[in-house]
Amino acid sequence: MTLSEPIKIAIAGAEGRMGRAVAAALEERTDMIAVAGFDRRVVREAGLVPLEEAVAAADVVIDFTSPEASAALAERLAELGGKALVSGPTGWTDEQLARVARAAQRMPIVRAGNFSLGVNMLMGLVRQAAAALSARDYDVEVVEAHHRRKVDAPSGTALMLGEAAAQGRGVALADLAQRVRDGITGPRRVGDIGFAVLRGGGIVGEHSVVFAAEDEILTFHHSARDRSLFARGAVEAARWVAGRSPGEYDMQDVLGLTPKD
Repeated sequence: MTLSEPIKIAIAGAEGRMGRAVAAALEERTDMIAVAGFDRRVVREAGLVPLEEAVAAADVVIDFTSPEASAALAERLAELGGKALVSGPTGWTDEQLARVARAAQRMPIVRAGNFSLGVNMLMGLVRQAAAALSARDYDVEVVEAHHRRKVDAPSGTALMLGEAAAQGRGVALADLAQRVRDGITGPRRVGDIGFAVLRGGGIVGEHSVVFAAEDEILTFHHSARDRSLFARGAVEAARWVAGRSPGEYDMQDVLGLTPKD
């Protein structure tokens, strides 16, 4: 690939909603081009090709399928010498994440729970607020809402925002996350990071992070209006990751927002 050549993209799950959104986003670019699409079923009449053929033609694969399918894809790409992967599913298990991490030792992978520029800016603001506002005085709650078809909860974005708050306070989210409240729960534990989940209709994505004190409430909110914003972010991540060294990256890296040590 020379500087004058467009970056060649293969789309996993090309027949799905996000696959089609990625294809539409690529049509708006002159520096990138979709060269192949593949799905669980291969239908050449629809422009789909086998995975191996797509990988051979592409510089980067963009995938919004499922955690298991994406982990398997990362492993297969590493075996085939795939150049790079942009992975967008949410709801990962620790075992699936470990498989992606091993694949990232051999190729660059951008994995993110949300590819929105606004959400990633929100993460930085939440991290800063959590560092400045003490856990003793300000309780953190993450509230998210999605469409009825979403299968994981809390959303990957909600967990990212909770992680940003935990990072700001220098604690581990796993030690303080309160993901379910039901029945007689007792008073709120100091330092907990709570999560609340709504599911219904066709909600694309709503996320709020609340810092609640006795005398004031600070709320950060992001509203997604159309899935195309995630596709555009993934395409931007593909442009960034093409030609990178092996490793696992996220959108904070892509946007230059990763906290400096």
